[in-house]
This record gives sequence, C-alpha cells and structure tokens, in this order.
Amino acid sequence: MIDIKFLRENPDLVKENIKKKFQDHKLELVDEIIALDEKNRKTKLNGDELRSNRNRLSSQIGLLMKDGKKEAAEKIKLQVTHINEELIINEKEELDLAENIQEKMMKIPNMIHESVPIGKDDSQNVEIQKYGEPIIPSYEIPYHTDIMEHLHGIDLDAARRVAGNGFYYLIGDIARLHSAVISYARDFMIDKGFTYCIPPFMIRADVVTGVMSFEEMDAMMYKIEGEDLYLIGTSEHSMIGKFKGQILKKEDLPCTMTSYSPCFRKEKGAHGIEERGIYRIHQFEKQEMIVVCEPEDSYKWYDKMWSYTVELFQSLDIPVRTLECCSGDLADLKAKSVDVEAWSPRQQKYFEVGSCSNLTAAQSRRLGIRIKGEKGNYYAHTLNNTVVAPPRMLIALLENNYQEDGSILIPKALQPYMGGKSILQVK
Repeated sequence: MIDIKFLRENPDLVKENIKKKFQDHKLELVDEIIALDEKNRKTKLNGDELRSNRNRLSSQIGLLMKDGKKEAAEKIKLQVTHINEELIINEKEELDLAENIQEKMMKIPNMIHESVPIGKDDSQNVEIQKYGEPIIPSYEIPYHTDIMEHLHGIDLDAARRVAGNGFYYLIGDIARLHSAVISYARDFMIDKGFTYCIPPFMIRADVVTGVMSFEEMDAMMYKIEGEDLYLIGTSEHSMIGKFKGQILKKEDLPCTMTSYSPCFRKEKGAHGIEERGIYRIHQFEKQEMIVVCEPEDSYKWYDKMWSYTVELFQSLDIPVRTLECCSGDLADLKAKSVDVEAWSPRQQKYFEVGSCSNLTAAQSRRLGIRIKGEKGNYYAHTLNNTVVAPPRMLIALLENNYQEDGSILIPKALQPYMGGKSILQVK
C-alpha cells in the first residue's frame, strides 16, 4: 500500500504507475480516494471544532453553577448534549470514510522501481544473466516423475486416492534427497548470517491482507472453515507478519531470517494443477529468506538475496539464469522482482525455481511495521526470496544429474546430508 499523502500530492504519477501495470480499471480509484480523503479531512476538522466547542462550553457550566446561575448552566448542558449527539454521527462518518479509503487504497499497486521493464505479462520478462553451462546430453532424459518412479521414490496414485490431484508421496532416497536439499539450504543461509526460524503455518486474516493483495489471497490461500485462520502459501507470510505492529530499533536492523515451512496453495487460475508432475502442486516445502531493513538499504539487500539463490544452485552444479520481471508480471505489492530459473536438460529450456522481491514499504504500511527515528517513526522496507523449493529443485537436480543408465549423481554438497551416498540407482 502506498502513502495516501503521496497519492494526494502525485495523482498523475500514481495513475501512470497503474497504466504501466496494465490495470486501467483501477484508474478511477485514484480520483475516488482523493474525493473521499478531502471529505474525511473536512469531517475530522468538523469533529475537532465540535470537541473544542464542547470543552469551551463544559468549562462554563462549573462557573455558572458556582455563581448560582443554574438555569443558564442547564441551557449550556443542553447545548453540550446536542454537540455530543453530533459528535457520535460525525465519528461514525469518520470511521466509515476511513474504512472506505483503506479498502480502496489497498487496491492501488505499489510504485514500481524506475528500472522495471514495461510489459504486459511474464512473456515480456527480460533475461539479465546466465550462470553455468547448460547441459544437452546425447541421451534422452525422462520426465521427472518417470525418473522418480524408476527409483521407487514417488507414489502419485496413492496421493490422488488420499487427497486428489496436486499432492504426492515421496519415498525412500527421493524423500531423503528432498530433505537433504532443505537441510543444505538451511545451513547455506545460516552461513550467510541469517537467523533460522520455523514459523506458524497458519495466519490470521489481518496478516494475510497485510502481506498480499486481495487478488493473490483469493487465488492462493486456503481458509480454515469456521476460524480466522489461513494456511500459509509461503513462510514469508508469517515471517513478515512476525513484525506486525512493531516499532523497531535502528540498531537492531537489518532483521535477516531464513525460514522453513510447508506451503499450501490453491493454484487457482490458468496454469492449473499437473496430474503427473510436481512442478505445480497444492502442497510443497520451501526454505525462504526475508529481510526487514532501513529504506535506503533495501536495494542492496535485494541484490544480495537473489545472488544467494544463484550461488546455492551453482554450488549444486545446476545452471541458472535471472530474469527481470516486467511491470505487468509484478504482484501489486512488489516494487521490483527477479526470477531465478534453472536449466531443464529434458526440455532444453529454463523454468522458474525461485523469485526475489522488494516490496519497499507496502507491507510495512499495511502491517504497521515502523522504525524508531530521531525525528519520528517511519516505515521499514521488507524483502523476500526463495532459497529453494525442493519439488522444483528436485526436477532440476534429477534432470541435470541423470545418467544414461538411469542413475542419479548426488552433488558433493548434498552427500553429507545423504549419509555419504554419491549416487542413486535402482536396487
């Protein structure tokens, strides 16, 4: 959410930003908010005047009673009663206006960074750089679930019987490899100075609306029936929510944390759920990183964060590339975002395995995350980035280490987490 003062003073800039995100249907919201804001300020001013008059009159009542002027005092009491009645109506109007403004403000997208390329959707994202040499083997690489089934490492049929499409059973060495990736990513981030955390896997509605737009919430989140709780779609949600309503000390910043969690997503929309694969699913596990920092430091952290993901994949000998997300591909709260994509030897193309985003003060303003400053409090900046999400990482790992005989080489970095194993093969 942007600052209403900024919107009030720069309506044309806000409208231009909306156009860059190809959300012209939201243009009218700017004028509506400005009109409501003006009315709200007048209503507040009226309330201040009413309270001032009430205080002035109330002070007279005691003096009149002291002087024995009871009749005059009663008349003023009646005026005070009328003012109180007006205040009740005025305060109700203030509340209604504030709620209306807040609801509309939460639909206005965050101001994108000036470097973000303008484009309508992810097809217009811009490649930044490639890391590692893509492998194109002379032999055919099977579909990732076929590789797993060959190693007796996955059971999708049983998962469908138990939970439906979008779920899986990982078994044996494949399940162990999945856990090894998570453990390695955890230790990798701890070595980078991040504090490890296991957060709540459910959050309240006021945290959900603080960390994402209504559109994202509807498309992603599972609600717990009968309770004010949602299953998290990523641990970023509860990790940023940890700072809700807090005033942070400058000396305690930046807050750098890495978190593990299962993630639950409806995956509602055009992409759909894969019946045979584990690329797009309802449930998966992920190692995440978040940073809460001073506004002037957020883009330094942004560059550090995505580079850590690249470094992690390089340490596992998986070729990756980075893509700058264009304006139309940015979620409403994001100011700038980069995707990390891993090489698929089977498809001979890259596919998304992680995303790093700077949300500037959008989440902080919604959640009330501020920094205590010498001249007043101000909003922190928040960032998040995928360290690794093993279902997709497993695809990249299996394909890039698949041997012609059907075995899988285990990268050296993961071998300590696999009991020293260097290869997976059919027993």
